[in-house]
Amino acid sequence: MPIVHLRLADDHAAAAAMIHRRAVATIPGYPVDLHSAAEFVEFYRDTVLVRCTVWGSFEDGLLQGHIAIRRGWIDHLYVDPDSHGRRIGSGLLDLAKSGQAQLRLRTFRANARARRFYERHDFTIEAMTDGDANEENMPDICYAWHR
Repeated sequence: MPIVHLRLADDHAAAAAMIHRRAVATIPGYPVDLHSAAEFVEFYRDTVLVRCTVWGSFEDGLLQGHIAIRRGWIDHLYVDPDSHGRRIGSGLLDLAKSGQAQLRLRTFRANARARRFYERHDFTIEAMTDGDANEENMPDICYAWHR
């Protein structure tokens, strides 16, 4: 069955939070015990789905990945690790690019997979930080893309 993109609603918060948790657990050095599963769901329900437009990729009715967009920024782009390599992230990124003239995002320096992904999709490094500005205290990168 083909992948379908749909806008996420409150009842998708738990599924989106689970994908986020599973994806970040694959990043070397990520502090996986920083937040509980319930805190991730609360964050998605009360913050991400409120502040951003969030699109999900569904296959057979199951959420495979999602992207949270606000004007000029991608706040979150996560694909379930079991679905990596299936162009789900690329489809979500194309969806975000279609409605924006420029985009920025942050990813952890340790997330080599994400860095390769964004660089393949024409994002360039704009700035690097030592991690003082994120709660994980992990060095990160700000990427930028311009149409």
